[in-house]
Amino acid sequence: MKRCLAVLLLGWAALASAETWRFALLGDTPYSDSERRELPRMLDAIAESHVDFVVHIGDIKNGQSRCNDAVFKDRQQLFDGNPAPFIFVPGDNEWTDCGRVSNGAYDPLERLAYLRTLFWQQPDSLGRKKIALERQAGIYIEHSRFRVGPVLFVTLNLPGDDNNYGMRAEPRREFIDRNPVVLDWLKESFALARREKLAGIVLLFQANPGFKHFSKGLPPRGFRDFLETLRQETLGFSGQVVAVHGDSHISRIDQPLRDGNGKKIANFTRVETFGYPLMGWTRGIVDTDSPTLFRFETYPWPPRAQ
Repeated sequence: MKRCLAVLLLGWAALASAETWRFALLGDTPYSDSERRELPRMLDAIAESHVDFVVHIGDIKNGQSRCNDAVFKDRQQLFDGNPAPFIFVPGDNEWTDCGRVSNGAYDPLERLAYLRTLFWQQPDSLGRKKIALERQAGIYIEHSRFRVGPVLFVTLNLPGDDNNYGMRAEPRREFIDRNPVVLDWLKESFALARREKLAGIVLLFQANPGFKHFSKGLPPRGFRDFLETLRQETLGFSGQVVAVHGDSHISRIDQPLRDGNGKKIANFTRVETFGYPLMGWTRGIVDTDSPTLFRFETYPWPPRAQ
């Protein structure tokens, strides 16, 4: 299933001479029947903006509704029918939270396994137009990466609610199994970006890992290892690093990662998507002529009257 980087580039051969690429970011939607009705309209508007691909960074339902097969199939069909390539990253609402009675009292690992059969079984993206993805070897096939121009995009299964660490002093078995795999994929991806002398890397995951608390030396238990590794890798990377997440439902673009002395790490940017009750999407622009490489624009939905 794993493909070499050379194969990944084939899908983008037509763009090889371009200097600008555009992509759409959304997450934490749909949470209600009204958002489900609006989401296809928003995706149509995104398609009309001529983005090269779309990423949903997780939470495709609210945290209190049932994790039924029908709900997941509905989202898969919607995403797979998108005109542009579509990337989906899992959130807590569709697997770690599914053990709640209101969610149907499912086994979360069974739900994650089912999601894998729907969204990540194939080596390519979703969408009517496909792009080739390199998937991490093993069972965590939701971890993928692909290159667009001088930028490597990387997906990670990092769900909200403290990365499924659990409430006890000792972490859950699931966290113990998954966390080192996530860190390996993160480190391997940075190594690849350095080896290929890429200008940027974009990390795509669902949870807000707690940058504010981390900067004060109080990271959430489930994200301590991730944030320490992210800081180390970012400091050792000469290009730009972008982390895209949702979870706290605050659309923002800032630079919250700090070094060990509390100084802002200049080559790091956090992008958080819109989230219920506010719908919207964020457009990312890779511009090789820009000294910052990336630009981001936010678009509330429905569009505001001019």
